[in-house]
Amino acid sequence: MKWDFQAVGFNATDELVTFTKDKTEGLLKYYDQIVGAEVYLKLLQDDKNQNKGAEIKLNIPGNDIFAESHSESFEKSVNESIDKLKGQIRKIKTKQSHH
Repeated sequence: MKWDFQAVGFNATDELVTFTKDKTEGLLKYYDQIVGAEVYLKLLQDDKNQNKGAEIKLNIPGNDIFAESHSESFEKSVNESIDKLKGQIRKIKTKQSHH
């Protein structure tokens, strides 16, 4: 799986990069046709606590999927985005099994 990671507005620690990569690659267990992932972690300039955003786009032939989440920590945002993507993957698999 091709992997593209960008941190916007802050410097990501190695731990955060590894965490995000492991979580994203974990989706391959659910769906082996993911060819790439584009991950953007963004520190949003606002005064709210929910200022750490994760945007994850998965490249799937004929069907890119995308999820984003904002929370008080990057790890939580990544987890929430991954959960949303799992739901979308389930829908894709359900559709495919009905053909």
